[in-house]
Amino acid sequence: MTELRGKGGELTAEAARIAIDFEGRALAGRRGETLAAALSAAGIRELRLTRTGQPRGIFCGMGVCQECLVEIDGRANQRACMTKLEQSVSVRRQRHLAAADAETSAGARDAVEILSPDILVLGGGAGGLNAATAASRAGAKVLLIDERPEPGGQFYKQPLAIPALAEEVASDPQFAGGRALIAAAQAAGVEMLSGAQLWGAFEPLDLMLFDGKASRLCRPKRLIVAAGAYERALPLPGWTLPGVMTTGAAQTLLRSYRVLAGRRVLLAGNGPLNIQVALELARAGAEVLAVVELAPRPGPWALPALGKMLTGTPALALRGWRQLAELKRRRIGLLYGSVLASVAPREGGLSAEVKSWPSGDAVQRFEVDAVAMGYGFLASNEVLRTLGCAHRFDPARGHLVTERDGEGRTSIPEIYAVGDCAGMGGAPVAEAEGIIAGLAAVRSLGFTPSAGQPQAADAARTA
Repeated sequence: MTELRGKGGELTAEAARIAIDFEGRALAGRRGETLAAALSAAGIRELRLTRTGQPRGIFCGMGVCQECLVEIDGRANQRACMTKLEQSVSVRRQRHLAAADAETSAGARDAVEILSPDILVLGGGAGGLNAATAASRAGAKVLLIDERPEPGGQFYKQPLAIPALAEEVASDPQFAGGRALIAAAQAAGVEMLSGAQLWGAFEPLDLMLFDGKASRLCRPKRLIVAAGAYERALPLPGWTLPGVMTTGAAQTLLRSYRVLAGRRVLLAGNGPLNIQVALELARAGAEVLAVVELAPRPGPWALPALGKMLTGTPALALRGWRQLAELKRRRIGLLYGSVLASVAPREGGLSAEVKSWPSGDAVQRFEVDAVAMGYGFLASNEVLRTLGCAHRFDPARGHLVTERDGEGRTSIPEIYAVGDCAGMGGAPVAEAEGIIAGLAAVRSLGFTPSAGQPQAADAARTA
């Protein structure tokens, strides 16, 4: 990875440099990467201070937690992880959660433009892109908005365009899959508004958008929510320290911007994503000290589940076996039945304490640069709940799920929900639901899907 940057923040000559003045310190970022990635590459972890003077840094990496707020060119409350570098900027640490400046407040009050698409799609991930494409191909006027600088979502997040990495990027199935979905949406004529926030949702369908410069009122005839999910973290001593982040944030820094979260990294949580990211970091040159897994070591009790996986999703089972074998080959410890207990600052980094779970009688300490943790995901269903869509608690999944019919229609007929925001299912499920909901929405408006589209929906239902 010739463009990989670590604590030193080095840039190659081929990268388009963007000047950054960080509190008088001259830095350089790459055009198209986020400010958070550029600052991380330069070893800057503290991005804001609370009212009590406690430092905060990148945590979720996807615009949810607001921990990376900074002042950019005198404007407060700017999320470093969502700010794309296009021109030189002056950046300062934000001293606390500041009130919005007058210009921003005025823009939020006065909606000077009203958008009236047939269908508004909220979210540019797998489900949202497919829904928008299907609807637009049927003749509807479709607007897709997403908070990220580029479409693709969390699963299909796209990398910074770097010529030296073209071959590597082309061979990556997730990058390729995302590019195909984005290209299909563009070819279908979907209007995409990236870097836009939905800051207000009012019944029946009055939605306030802010693109960083001005607010707009959007009144679509139909709304398809594909807002995805966010990672669950454990509140524990030291979890707000700069250098502690979600597993997804560490992965975004690496896969999208070729920046290591740290040279020595510990991962903790539950589920296969932690193992996947540990291997990605190790392949990129990081020293991964261990993967701390909450679940107990598999034994005879796990054989029924393993058998079901082997017969139902053999490719997934094989991938998991290969990942475990690579962990062993790289001598990365997989600590079953263990939990991240606390994180403390130390000179030049962090000290992480790991305990056995649930007894807590065995303790290990790791001296690291960064700690990444991920204990599953929670649905981003805030907009759906705000607009009054019915939800129910699913004990098996442990979270609220949106009540929908077989076409993704919620309890409010004009609103559809697809993908993880309605109930965790993963990218393949979101893609299928997007096609189904997109076609259902346009049919409800009187549009006739083109030849082959109903068959695509039927195929999605059985996928």
